[in-house]
Amino acid sequence: MISAAVEPHAEIFNLDNREALPPGFINTGKTPGSQRGQNPHKRKVLFVTSEFADLVKTGGLGDVSAALPRAMAHLHDVRVLIPGYPQVVNSDSPIHIVGELAGHAALPPCKIGRMDLPDGLVIYVLICPELYEREGTPYGDNNGRDWSDNHIRFARLGLAAADIAAGEGMIHWRPDLVHAHDWPAGLAPAYMHWRGLNTATLFTIHNLAYQGVFSRACSPELAIPEHAMQQEGMEFYGKLSFLKAGLAYSSHITTVSATYAQEITTPEFGCGLDGFLASKAQQGLLGGIPNGIDESWDSATDSHLQHNFSLNDWEGKARNTDQVRELFGLEPSEGPLFAVVSRLVYQKGLDLTLGVAEDIVRQGGQIAIIGRGEPEEEQAMRELALRHPGRIGVRIGFNETDARRMFAGSDFLLMPSRYEPCGLSQMYAQRFGSLPVARKTGGLADTIEDGVTGFLFEASTVESYRAALERAFYTYSKKDLLNAMRCLSMTQPFNWCQAVEPYARLYEELVCQAHAGAY
Repeated sequence: MISAAVEPHAEIFNLDNREALPPGFINTGKTPGSQRGQNPHKRKVLFVTSEFADLVKTGGLGDVSAALPRAMAHLHDVRVLIPGYPQVVNSDSPIHIVGELAGHAALPPCKIGRMDLPDGLVIYVLICPELYEREGTPYGDNNGRDWSDNHIRFARLGLAAADIAAGEGMIHWRPDLVHAHDWPAGLAPAYMHWRGLNTATLFTIHNLAYQGVFSRACSPELAIPEHAMQQEGMEFYGKLSFLKAGLAYSSHITTVSATYAQEITTPEFGCGLDGFLASKAQQGLLGGIPNGIDESWDSATDSHLQHNFSLNDWEGKARNTDQVRELFGLEPSEGPLFAVVSRLVYQKGLDLTLGVAEDIVRQGGQIAIIGRGEPEEEQAMRELALRHPGRIGVRIGFNETDARRMFAGSDFLLMPSRYEPCGLSQMYAQRFGSLPVARKTGGLADTIEDGVTGFLFEASTVESYRAALERAFYTYSKKDLLNAMRCLSMTQPFNWCQAVEPYARLYEELVCQAHAGAY
């Protein structure tokens, strides 16, 4: 629901001199943030993202975009900027128009709405119906086809961030730092740089494989200067790369695990940017800060679970296993239950799982699969289930409740990813006593202790995967060993504290550098 900044609440909404206040605030001339008694030493941080789990999500970016600003709230004033997709505009939280931004080149003018979530987190919503109010995902239609004007849609997001950083839009809140995430926000640091702003910028890579590459012919529509079309800018093999723009023009770059930060400087994982990223690393401008998971991931209290259980309550976990079997149409069994909770895309190594599925079923195991993604991967999963009725079940789609119940009910989680910048599913699974069987790459290598809290395999091959599964089956047959590993996995310190402090220190360092450079 969107409210204009005029009638019938003229005493609350006044675009002429202040940011709109949410219902219930009186008009004192102060913004909502100042009414909450904010610490004057907090830095103002604008979090620019294309997903936010409370409202719209396709993967881990949405989870991080919702969790990290909240975890940072006691240290900094972090606010989120997100496009006004239907899922956002039609959410239960009201949106009040607080500002307007002018168009530029082919980027249309838009309005800025403010949404105040119940926990106090402020969301700025980019209101531009012709760009964002479409049925589908943030990136494409319901058939998986990317929107043909994605270069316009996400350039508008980047320009809006730059406008806000420049103090435009009349929202009367100006960030000390802009933290942009993945290619949809990649032009935020670029527009700020081209405008000559000295505001600090941080760009986080969540998945280097998705780069937002568009034709160079789009440059005039986006008002990209000619000098940006250099190797040191956003040029990428004769095209425009939004992600490279973020890398080139931000003050600093992070990615979501220490191992992935190293991997992306190599040809195997660098997606054509390994040399560029290696140069950034040599300059001390690239590092890895791992993601965390929020406190709701507690098997004893999670409201999504019908059968809560705590450490050593394996009968309680078994009740969740029975529920998952019923949900996926699986037969009663004394064997292990393996879960796949994943986007169904090539990156996730699902072809490897297809290659070992016969082995799992032959040894008495069952597999429950949930996710959506590439049509060919979805169809392959459907056909797998048809070949093994009662032993393998598939649900194409995703909902949070079913996913959490699968983590709680499964004995093992399958994650044979070809690469995995950080990964969250392996953390969720461990917290719920499900041991990951995963490729030793990226964040999986950093968050799974082989033979202690899960099982890692080196090569992206069926043979290597099969060897890890043999160890998993052996462990399942030794209940004392299985339960000891479950206990260790459930007590791993996967919380946002491990990420918040490094980010907070980095924010402070970048802001101080920007201020020093301004004088």
